Amino acid sequence: MILPIVAYGDSVLRKTGEEITKDYPGLQDLIANMFETMHNASGVGLAAPQIGKAIRLFVIETKPFTEKGEDDDDDDEFTPEERKQLEEFKKVFINSKMIDENGEEWKYNEGCLSIPKIREDVFRKPNIRIQYYDENFNFFDETYTGLAARVIQHEHDHIEGKLFTDKISPLRRRLLQGRLNDISKGKVKIAYRMRFPNK
Repeated sequence: MILPIVAYGDSVLRKTGEEITKDYPGLQDLIANMFETMHNASGVGLAAPQIGKAIRLFVIETKPFTEKGEDDDDDDEFTPEERKQLEEFKKVFINSKMIDENGEEWKYNEGCLSIPKIREDVFRKPNIRIQYYDENFNFFDETYTGLAARVIQHEHDHIEGKLFTDKISPLRRRLLQGRLNDISKGKVKIAYRMRFPNK
C-alpha cells in the first residue's frame, strides 16, 4: 500500500524516534508499505517519521543510483565494487545507533522526499559504523563507506528529528525559507502522495 509522505513543516519530522520491539503491530506490513511508497516516489531511502510514525525504522534501496537515464554520459562515476554494492544494497534498519562517523567530509547534492523540488550540497563524513536490527530482529554491527554510508546517514538523521536542510549554511536556509514554507502549505507540484501540515 502506498502511503502519503509527510511534508516539511510537520512536527513528526522533528521528533526523536522511539525504539520498537519485534512485536510492534503490523511491522512486516509497515516495512513492505514503506518500500512500496519509496519506490513509487523514486526514492532511495524512507524513514518512518516520513510516513507519520516517530519510531526508529528506515528502509534503503540504492539500486536507482546505478540506473542511467538516456541523457547520462558513458563515464561511470562508480568503481565496479561501488556499483555492485549499490545495486545489491536493500536493507531495513530498526533501532539503529550510529557508533562512529569518520574521515574527511565530502560534498554531495542531497534531496529528500519530504522536501520535494529542493536539492542542496551537504557535507558528511565518508565512513560510518552503525548498529541495528533487521526486519527479523537479527542484530548487526557494520561499517559502510561512500554513497551507501551517506544514504544511511541521511535516513538515520530522520529518526533523530533532523533534516538535510539543517546541515546547510544559515544563509542558504534563509534563501530557501520561502520555498520551504510553500512546501508545508502544499504549494508544490509532485507526482507522489503527500500529507501537508498547513494545507
